[in-house]
Amino acid sequence: MSLQPDLQQPLPPATHIKTDKDLIALAPRLASEPLLAVDTESNSLYAYREQVCLFQVSNRVADYIIDPLTIGDMSPLGSLLANPAIEKVFHAGEYDLMCMKRDYGFEVRNLFDTMIAARIVGRKAIGLNALIMEHIGIELDKSHQLDDWGKRPLSPESLRYAQMDTYYLPSLRDKLKAEIEALGYVDEANEAFADLAAVPAAESDPFDPEGYWRIGQPRNLGQREMAVLRELYLLRERLAEERDEPPFKVFGNDTMIVLAKMQPRNNRDLSEIRAMSERQKRHYGSLLLQAISQGVKGKTLHAPPRQPTPDPIIVERYMALRDWRKERARKRGVESDVILPKDTLWDLARKAPRTLDDLQNIHGLRPWRLSTYGVELLEVIQASME
Repeated sequence: MSLQPDLQQPLPPATHIKTDKDLIALAPRLASEPLLAVDTESNSLYAYREQVCLFQVSNRVADYIIDPLTIGDMSPLGSLLANPAIEKVFHAGEYDLMCMKRDYGFEVRNLFDTMIAARIVGRKAIGLNALIMEHIGIELDKSHQLDDWGKRPLSPESLRYAQMDTYYLPSLRDKLKAEIEALGYVDEANEAFADLAAVPAAESDPFDPEGYWRIGQPRNLGQREMAVLRELYLLRERLAEERDEPPFKVFGNDTMIVLAKMQPRNNRDLSEIRAMSERQKRHYGSLLLQAISQGVKGKTLHAPPRQPTPDPIIVERYMALRDWRKERARKRGVESDVILPKDTLWDLARKAPRTLDDLQNIHGLRPWRLSTYGVELLEVIQASME
């Protein structure tokens, strides 16, 4: 039987893995473990293109902080994550998985997610801090949540914070798994974990050159104002890349909207824009005025093609399915998307399956959901078509 740490005592020191040699030596020791807790830290608040900057891995007796910024070959960790004999425990692991797939091509097999497990058993407070307080009686220190994880060296306090994110996960997993088993939700949970493991990689270049429409259209900007917004949007992206900063740190959407509406022509006009800091005016003033001038003098933009209006029959069918899902969730005491995700409802509404065999072609209906909800879904769809 595995040793269990005393979770009420101070955390033992983590082992820092900073070189290829360290990681190669660690991998065989972890390969025999039945369970590993895993988390990552990225630098999305501080870099133009974020990357995974830290991996935290814990078994039941030890914690490891793995530094991918100083290790050339991360494949030994990838082999551990892909090993189906080792259960990997995450909390709210979707974005961790997406980033690992983007940066390293890692695939994770045999996964348990404590946030998903908490939702399945009907928890309302599903954050890691809330669950650890409920089940273990420890309050996590979240003061380092916004640290720059791409900075080196990281402070001892930052590393301690990172360690805590996996230190408690094995014990939290045990408590939630026991509850899932007692309630008879094992098959449902396994399907949800399989869905999580299948998430696609995060985009390596998330910039959308047409993204200014999503900023300007809800504010009802005119065509000329949209043309100015486009120039400001492209300028912001260029500056963010040059400075290696996330675009919102250059200037925010609200600032661009104000500039697109006010259209200052000179430094005097610009000085009266309260939506900008003095630092922004000093650093970017001339570039902003140039972009605004280009937008004012350039070609008028025409709105992008409208999305096709959904068929009213499909919408009505979706609404019927949504009402069914809401009632199912209410009776069980869970959030509606625990029953079925929204995308699955739309797929059902569009395809209008008539038989259980037809349901097998619906995205998000794995065997447990199919056997549990299949007949009811067909009844709802049939009733909506009468």
